[in-house]
Amino acid sequence: MTIRSVVFDVGETLIDETRIFGRWADRLEVPHLTFFGILGGVLTEGRPMIDAFRLVKPGFDLDAESEAWRRAEPGSLREDFDADDLYPDVRTSLAALRAAGLQILIAGNQPVQAGPALEAMGLPVDAVHVSDAWGIAKPDPAFFARVAAESGYAPEEILYVGDRLDNDVLPAKAAGFRAALLRRGMWGYLHAERLGAEQADVVVSDLTQLAEWVAGEPSGSGRAPRG
Repeated sequence: MTIRSVVFDVGETLIDETRIFGRWADRLEVPHLTFFGILGGVLTEGRPMIDAFRLVKPGFDLDAESEAWRRAEPGSLREDFDADDLYPDVRTSLAALRAAGLQILIAGNQPVQAGPALEAMGLPVDAVHVSDAWGIAKPDPAFFARVAAESGYAPEEILYVGDRLDNDVLPAKAAGFRAALLRRGMWGYLHAERLGAEQADVVVSDLTQLAEWVAGEPSGSGRAPRG
C-alpha cells in the first residue's frame, strides 16, 4: 500500500504538554509532581483525564474554570501552547517527510484557538485542522472521513500518527487508514503495551523513527491526490 499523506495528531505528538499541565497544577494549587502522578494513575485505570482534575478539585467544571482563568490572566498562555512547546524532533521530521513528496497535514482534537497557534509556528505542513472548527472530534468516524476528504487521498493512502489507541490508532484503522502509534506522552507509553497496539502499522518512539520508516515504504512522490 502506498502512503501519500501523513496526518498528525497534536497533543503529545507534536506538542509537549508538560508546561500546560504544570500551569494547571499551579491553577489548582497542587505540586506539579502530585498532579502528574494523579493524571498517570487515572489514565492507568482507563478513566477519562477530567477525573484527575475532579480528584484535586471536586465539582471541577472545565468550561467554567477555563473562562475564569481567561478573565484572571488574559495575557498568559493558560491552557494553550506556543512554539516553545514543540517537541524537538517535529520540524526536521515533518520537513523530511514533505521533502519526500508526501502531503503533510495536522488534524487533532483541539480548541479553535489551537489552529492559528499552530499556523503561526511556520511548520512545513500543507494544512492545519482542529476538531472544534469542524464540530466533530476523534474517535468519531466522521472525523476521519473529514480528514480523508481534506486530504483528497483514499483512506488506504493516508497514515494517521498519534499517541493513543482509542482516539488515534483504532478509529483510524477502522476508517481504512494506516496508523502509527507514537510511544511518548502520558498515553503513548501506556497504550504501546496494551492489547490493540499490534493493530498499528508501526510503533515508534519519536518522529525521526517515523520519517525513517515511511522512507522505507513505497512513496507517491510526484503523484497528485485524487479529485
